[in-house]
Amino acid sequence: MKKVKIVAVSGGYDPVHIGHIRQFKQAKKLGDKLYVILNSDRFLIEKKGFVFMPFKERKEILESIRYVNKVIPCIDKDQSVCKTLMKLKPDIFAKGGDRRKKNTPEVDICRRLGIRIVFGVGGRKIQSSTNLVKKIKT
Repeated sequence: MKKVKIVAVSGGYDPVHIGHIRQFKQAKKLGDKLYVILNSDRFLIEKKGFVFMPFKERKEILESIRYVNKVIPCIDKDQSVCKTLMKLKPDIFAKGGDRRKKNTPEVDICRRLGIRIVFGVGGRKIQSSTNLVKKIKT
């Protein structure tokens, strides 16, 4: 019996934009199931100083996207998803257009666990959730 290949992506998705959808679509093609690791509200406050949409709303929106098989709450307390990846153990960790080895804290844990990292999934960065929110505020 064939093993199900799990692909994971991670982010705040606050709010979801076209770049995220393109990432999900391309990431899903890398395997059989796409799991989205969703950052907590606390994570977002520490990263950008605010939360635009609460966790429950972001989770419900992500669950309604056809490419997404499951949304996994991030269990990490730092600005990574290392512990969540250790628990989930996906086959592939797909990173969006603006991420590289140098700005991806999960590189070492993926190497140790045998998780393949694929960069540039969904194409180059074309939008920013933070910039979208700033446009709304002005």
